[in-house]
Amino acid sequence: MKKLTTELLLAVLTLPLCSAVLASEHLNVYPPSWWAGMHHNSVQLMVYGENIGTTTASSPSLDITSFHRLDSDNYLFININTQNTVAGTYDITFSRDEQQVANLRYTLSARQPGSARRAGFSQADTIYLITPDRFANGNHDNDSVNGYIDLPARQEPGGRHGGDIKGIIDHLDYIEQMGFTQIWTMPMRENAMDAYSYHGYAMTDFYTMDPRYGSNEDYRTLSQQARQKGIGLIMDVVLNHIGSEHIWMKDAPSKDWIHNDSTFTPTTHMRVSLHDPHGVEADQRAFSDGWFVPTMPDLNQQNPYLATYMIQNAIWWTEYAGLSGIRVDTYSYSDKAFLSNWTRRLTQEYPNLNIVGEEWSVNPVITAYWQAGTPRSDGYQSYLPSVMDFPFQQTLVNALKHKESWGTGLVEMYELLATDFIYGDPYNLVIFADNHDMSRIFTQLDNDYALWDMAMTMLLTTRGIPQIYYGTEVLMTNPGTDDHGVIRTDFPGGWAGDKASGFSGQGLSKLQQQARARLASLLALRQAHPVVATGQYTHYAPQDGVYVYFRHQADADEAAMVVVNKNNEATRLPLARFKQMLAGFTSATRWNTKEKVSLSEDAFTLDKQSATVWLLH
Repeated sequence: MKKLTTELLLAVLTLPLCSAVLASEHLNVYPPSWWAGMHHNSVQLMVYGENIGTTTASSPSLDITSFHRLDSDNYLFININTQNTVAGTYDITFSRDEQQVANLRYTLSARQPGSARRAGFSQADTIYLITPDRFANGNHDNDSVNGYIDLPARQEPGGRHGGDIKGIIDHLDYIEQMGFTQIWTMPMRENAMDAYSYHGYAMTDFYTMDPRYGSNEDYRTLSQQARQKGIGLIMDVVLNHIGSEHIWMKDAPSKDWIHNDSTFTPTTHMRVSLHDPHGVEADQRAFSDGWFVPTMPDLNQQNPYLATYMIQNAIWWTEYAGLSGIRVDTYSYSDKAFLSNWTRRLTQEYPNLNIVGEEWSVNPVITAYWQAGTPRSDGYQSYLPSVMDFPFQQTLVNALKHKESWGTGLVEMYELLATDFIYGDPYNLVIFADNHDMSRIFTQLDNDYALWDMAMTMLLTTRGIPQIYYGTEVLMTNPGTDDHGVIRTDFPGGWAGDKASGFSGQGLSKLQQQARARLASLLALRQAHPVVATGQYTHYAPQDGVYVYFRHQADADEAAMVVVNKNNEATRLPLARFKQMLAGFTSATRWNTKEKVSLSEDAFTLDKQSATVWLLH
C-alpha cells in the first residue's frame, strides 16, 4: 500500500502523548473516496496507519455505525451509513483515551449522470486485448521510477519494455479506425515486484496504477478519450491473489487474511472438484485455498472484511474510471460464495455492466456452470453475466486443423455449438482465437494464412462477443516457444526506431498488410451490418468439408450467410438445402468483393480454403 495524497492527508493534532505514533505520517484509506447516491447505502473504510486500530472514530456529519479492529493494531475498519448523505467533504476524528489524535477529511462525490445505467460491452462489440507493456511507449519518462526494482529491459522477454497508458491513448485513432469498440488491457495497477512485474497479475496496491504505466488520472483520461471515440474500457480484475510484496504479507489486518497461514501451498488446479458429486471438501479446499506460485499469495475471501474490500474496489474503479466492463482473472479459484456476492453487488449497482470470468476449462459443462441463468443441480446462485469461452477457442483450432471426417474437422465446431443449450446465455460468452496466455493463433495454425482467415471470419461472425489479441492483425507469432514473454512481443511501431509499424502499415510484409486489411474489413462488416454481430445464429451440419451458418433477425430485410470451405479446390455449394433460411431473399452480395448473385441459381461457387460472408437481400 503506497501512501495516497488526494484529500487523505492526515492533519496531526499536536498532542505530546501521541506524537510518536502518528506525527508527520499519512493515513492510507481504502477506498480513497466514495460517492453519494449509490444503490448500496453504506461504505466500509479500511484505514491503515501505525496504531490507528487502537483509536476510536467519530464524525460530526457522517453516520458512523461501527468501527472494528482485527488482529493488527495498524488497521481500523469504519462502517458509514450513506443513505441520507449528500456529496461533500467530511471530517473523521480519531481519538484515544478521549483525546483527539488525528483528523481525516473524506470525500463523497456526486455521481455522473446515468452512471448506474451505463451500457456494458455486448455482442455488438469487438474487444481488443492489449498487453500494455508491449503495445506502445508513449512516455519515456516513466520507464524507470524511483523505488521500483524491476527496471526496463526490453531485450528480455520477461522484462519491462516500457509500454504505458500514454501509448494506448496515442493510438486510440488506430484502434477506432480498425473497428474495435472495446479495450481490455492486462492489469495496470501497481506490481512492485522484484522481477517479471510487467504482466500485472501480482498486485501490490489495488487502488493505484503502477506509475510505470501512468497515474490513476491517466487511466481515467484513457477511458474518457476512448469513450469519445465510441470505445469502452474493460478492467482486468484479480480477486484470487496478490503479489508477495504487498504490505499484507508483512502486516495483514487479520491472521486469516491469506490462505495457509501466509505460507506457500500450491493449488491443485483441480477445478472439477468444485462440481464433483462424488468428491470431498478436502479436494475443493486444496484447489481454492492453494497458491498459484510463491509470488502470488492466495486471498481468503471468506473473511468478511476482505470480501467487502474487494467488492468496493471493483465498484470504485467502475465509478471512478467510467468502465464499461470487468474481466475477472482466475475466476473459479476464489471462494464460491464470495463470487456470488461480489457479482451480485456489482450488478445491483450497475445492472447493465458486463462482467466476464476466466474459467480455463475446455469442458463446456464446467464453463457454463458459472454463467448466470445456467441450470445447476447444486442450487448455487451465480450473477456472472459472461464467461470466457475456452471450449470455443480449442474447438476453433481443431476444426480448422483436423482432417475432415465423420467425427473431426468442421463437425467439431458444429457439435460444440449444438450444446449451447447448457448456457444461461451463449450469445453473451466472450469468444477468442487466442489470448495473452497461449500461443498466437497464427502459430497455432502453423502459419497458414488461409486457416487464419477462416479463423478470423468465423470468430467475427459467430455467436458471442469476439476478442482479438493485439498483433493478431499483423500475424504476430511465437515460433518455437510458448514463453509468455515471446507471445507478448512488442507491437511493431510502438517504439521509436521500430523498422515496421502495425499502426501505419509501413514496413509490413505484403501478407501482414493483407491480414490487417482483412481484419479491418470484417470489423467494418460488423458495424455496417449489425445482424452479423447480434442476429440469431442458425447452422447446418457440415457436409463435404463445407460449413454453412446464418445470422438473422425476425422481420429484418437483411441476413448474413457465412460459408466455410476447407477443401483444397473450388467447390460448388447447392442452395436447395438452405431453402428455409433463404426464403424471402432474392439475392446475395459477397462482402468486400461486392460480387452479387441471384438466389434463383442452383449453387454458389466457393473459393478453395475460404470463409466468405454473403449479405442476403
